[in-house]
Amino acid sequence: MEKIWLNNYDPRVPADIDPDRYSSIVDIFEQSIEKYSANVSYINMGKSITFAELDTLSRDFAAYLQNSGLKKGDAVAIMMPNLIQYPVALFGILRAGMTVVNVNPLYTPRELQHQLTDSNAKAIIIVENFACTLSEVIKDTALDIVLLTSLGDMLNPLKKVVTNLVIKHVKKMIPAYNLPHAIKFLKALKQGHSQSYQRPEVTGEDLAFLQYTGGTTGLSKGAMLTHRNIVANLEQTSTILENIVETGKELVVTALPLYHIFALQGNCLTFVKFGCPNLLITNPRDMPGFVAEMAKYPFTVITGVNTLFNGLLNTPGFADLDFSRLKFALGGGAAVQRPVAERWQKTTGLVLLEGYGLTECCPTVTVNPPQLEAYKGSIGMPVPSTDIKLVDEEGNEVPLGEPGEMLVKGPQVMKGYLNRPDATAEMIVDGWLATGDIAICDEDGYFYIVDRKKDMILVSGFNVFPNEIEEVAAMHDDIVEAAAIGVPHEVSGEIVKLVVVRKHENLSEKDVIEHCRIHLTGYKIPKKVEFTDELPKSNVGKILRRELRDK
Repeated sequence: MEKIWLNNYDPRVPADIDPDRYSSIVDIFEQSIEKYSANVSYINMGKSITFAELDTLSRDFAAYLQNSGLKKGDAVAIMMPNLIQYPVALFGILRAGMTVVNVNPLYTPRELQHQLTDSNAKAIIIVENFACTLSEVIKDTALDIVLLTSLGDMLNPLKKVVTNLVIKHVKKMIPAYNLPHAIKFLKALKQGHSQSYQRPEVTGEDLAFLQYTGGTTGLSKGAMLTHRNIVANLEQTSTILENIVETGKELVVTALPLYHIFALQGNCLTFVKFGCPNLLITNPRDMPGFVAEMAKYPFTVITGVNTLFNGLLNTPGFADLDFSRLKFALGGGAAVQRPVAERWQKTTGLVLLEGYGLTECCPTVTVNPPQLEAYKGSIGMPVPSTDIKLVDEEGNEVPLGEPGEMLVKGPQVMKGYLNRPDATAEMIVDGWLATGDIAICDEDGYFYIVDRKKDMILVSGFNVFPNEIEEVAAMHDDIVEAAAIGVPHEVSGEIVKLVVVRKHENLSEKDVIEHCRIHLTGYKIPKKVEFTDELPKSNVGKILRRELRDK
């Protein structure tokens, strides 16, 4: 379609970017650590490190990896919440020329095993709190190196000892595990400090991340994101933000987990490029603690999902924070609800901006301009160098203002799915990535989502695919078949509801939920179970989830 949105671009924003301006993320990182060496890069639990310290620590970790038998291109997993150890590991892996595999720390053994084996990960950096999960499946993976860290490891010496002792012996937050050959992360850094580091030649076509996303077959798929993909998306968003962001002077609140593509790109990488610190929130579910942490710092930017903003607005003390320095807040991952956006603007004095993206697009596709004066329910306009067309079921473009499936083309579109040429060919045709989302475009070039992927469930910004839930349900001996659907929820946007055909009437809702709890991460576990005699199906036997939703 004609790029009508360009007529409403800020005159300072170009229509196109150069995706090859930098050969890799490593180039961007090296420029930042040289330019902003004295600036703070990350803050967590009262501890801050400068860009110079991040340079040294990540270099040491890169050297350790290179001298441990790993080679360029090997996959290295990170399994931790928001801690300073995360960017140290992340940039160390990238500087070693290796590929980062982000892992949700809340994964069950089944989910973890699939991701580690599918990615063929050779090493993992994992927080001790979750080591028990790894110990259950490590024998079935290709892992050669396991690096363990504790939550307080990067804190000042006294606080480190106290924090780790309290977590282990007072709060008893570390379940027993058996990883006899694991190495302490701090020991690896110390070892790497005395080892040589060889900067590898990293090109735009090298894989930077294997970012896993839900799969329609019930198994997550690894989106292959190259350095060029990531650099392109950084350039696309930077050209918009650089007109409001002051390099070296912002402070971004990072509460979304860095293993999620939104925070990874929108917070971690973007603000390293701008030379600004990230305030890492390790446990944003502790809303009073989250608000208390924000009160300590002159924050200027915050990103989040609708549920996070809603949670903050309903936490005592949040409205009393100093918002005088806040420049913008960006919502993504799930639709921002109008009541939340309006209350946010009333409380903070700023519009809650909304964007749209996918893991497969690194993730940003569209975003509202920072100058937006009021919430308009739009996902914004395409970022530079991005084409969008809306098509009907036959693939024909629809007239302006009519709904159609959104197809995206641009340098941020992934290389494909690892080991899944079939899924890649289904998702990307002639360079156009099919989002599965139904949208409309107005005469000003603003896009609006009118329907999501037909069956996907969105829980607090995380994709939940029904087939995975149904596959787990089918593992229960007393379940004949099941269908998973999303139902609206005021806190998380949606929750999973499972409709079940059972063999025996003594199977209860509690039985089903407990069975799922063994095999699924918390946000995927059904919160409601309904029993029925039969599920609606098409003439070829396909379960009609839409009929269940409509009911």
